[in-house]
Amino acid sequence: MSRTAGGRAHPIRVLALLCAAAAGLSLTAGCSSKDEGPGEAAGGVPVVEKGKLTTCTHLPYPPFQFEQGGKVVGFDVALVDLVAKNLKFEQKILDTPFENFKTGAFLNSGECDLAAAGMTITDERKKNVDFSVPYFDATQALLATKKSGVTSLADAKAKGAKLGAQAETTGESYAKSQGFDPVAFESSDAVLNGLRTGQVDAVVIDYPVVQGWLKDKANAGAFALGQNIETGEQYGFTVKKGNDKLRAAIDKAITDAKADGTYDKLYRQWIGPLPEGRS
Repeated sequence: MSRTAGGRAHPIRVLALLCAAAAGLSLTAGCSSKDEGPGEAAGGVPVVEKGKLTTCTHLPYPPFQFEQGGKVVGFDVALVDLVAKNLKFEQKILDTPFENFKTGAFLNSGECDLAAAGMTITDERKKNVDFSVPYFDATQALLATKKSGVTSLADAKAKGAKLGAQAETTGESYAKSQGFDPVAFESSDAVLNGLRTGQVDAVVIDYPVVQGWLKDKANAGAFALGQNIETGEQYGFTVKKGNDKLRAAIDKAITDAKADGTYDKLYRQWIGPLPEGRS
């Protein structure tokens, strides 16, 4: 996919007060102490905070990253935990606006070591950040209200239906490339709310996100899965340009997980059944 900020008033969502009250939580922001500062992990991998592998993400984006029981969990989180484990560090997660992921702003400013946010690898983004090896093959999907009768983009165009997408995402870009002027929502939650409240009749968004939504009986009763859109997208984690040691550590964790079965286990846990031919 490619996603963006979420209608929240904070650039980094978790307040310093939370840091003081819940130092053990995995979602923190703006916390500092005299003992913190840049450090180095096994193999000479540089990190922005000693003992931590700091990840910028954008919440919520289930099943890749979302809050559950006071913790940030999901497929991306679990994969980056493997990287952190190999470095003998723990993962620290910051919730940040998605538009900064494309520019590498938080990587360049030293806020984060890497970004993990269900982000599609594109040539344009490669100008600003370095991507890991691909870790997920993605497709887009059309989800529409049942009362709209929309099952495809052609239907949407013919019926004059209002189409929505998450701002700054490949779903939005694809919709525009097909001649639509989609309503742009700042988060996946806002996209879903747009459907629920009738702001739009249908949306284009990553298929795994739609899968997650339709597990809810209320959503399944109100919305219908339509056209599956093969865009050839692959997700990657990003690091600051030139941070080859960390990128290599991420690549190794992904490659090892695919070789030893850990990747498939996490895929089933967070995404669902393995793609056809891999079960």
